[in-house]
Amino acid sequence: MNTQWLYLGIAIVAEVIATSTMKATQGFSRLGPSLVVAAGYLVAFYFLSLTLRTLPVGVAYAVWSGVGIALVSLIAWLVYGQTLDGPAIVGMALIVAGVVVLNGFSKSVAHWPWAGS
Repeated sequence: MNTQWLYLGIAIVAEVIATSTMKATQGFSRLGPSLVVAAGYLVAFYFLSLTLRTLPVGVAYAVWSGVGIALVSLIAWLVYGQTLDGPAIVGMALIVAGVVVLNGFSKSVAHWPWAGS
């Protein structure tokens, strides 16, 4: 696996953990969850900065946001019981589809690590 994709994966996971934990901070009035959020974003931005050494910022951010949206929505459903209506699901699917098209077909990006490029 190319390191830039590993770094981006770590950044995404850290950001998803931080974002998913934010509700538990109760407006940053609870220390434990607040520290998880702060640490998560620190790790996320550090590894995103490493990713940007080799990936274009627009591409890295598209992958970051598309995967992050899907994962945070899944966690919100599993942990908090939050549901999405049809238009919200379609909108998120379009975002994820855009990331797949960008990484699968665009010549402006180093492609997915498993694609052999």
